[in-house]
Amino acid sequence: MSFVKSKSFKYFKNLLIGVGAAIVLIGALFKLESWEYASEFLIFGLSMEAIIFLMLGILGPEPDYYWHKLYPGLDDYDARLQPLTAGAASNPDIVPLHGDVVERQLGGMLTELQSMSKSMSALKSLQEVDFSGTQEQIKSMSNFYTKMNEAMSDMAKSAEDVKSYKDQLGALNKNLGSLNTVYGNMLAAMANIGRQ
Repeated sequence: MSFVKSKSFKYFKNLLIGVGAAIVLIGALFKLESWEYASEFLIFGLSMEAIIFLMLGILGPEPDYYWHKLYPGLDDYDARLQPLTAGAASNPDIVPLHGDVVERQLGGMLTELQSMSKSMSALKSLQEVDFSGTQEQIKSMSNFYTKMNEAMSDMAKSAEDVKSYKDQLGALNKNLGSLNTVYGNMLAAMANIGRQ
């Protein structure tokens, strides 16, 4: 079977298919035009095509991939797969691949791809946002914060003034208390002088 997989056989097979198809087409042309040897061309060409189709049916299709060289049994769902390069016989830590494991990993990859798709659509919607008026909004917010800081500074100064006023009222209250005591003592002294 190594000859069937060789490059020369593949070339010969393609050549045979192409020549057979060409002879069938020429025979059909001859038949349509009612030229001589039309029947012979059709018989020969169709016989060659029949042989080609029989050969292709017996040989079977060639795989377009060569994963089976790295993972023997890849086309069998229930196969317990191990890469040839892993050296599974020498390394017991390697977990062999099984159809269910591959399905779970592909499912996880699909979930990750879906979440990436959602993230990309969110980024796309962010890209479509119009930021043209943002500079004016930032300026007005900056002005607002400046005015607010000035008002807070004024309030702090007012609080200091209120504290100073409160302290002065406290001192005045003490002085009035002292004056009331002195006045009371004076009234008592005057009352005593009047009795004597």
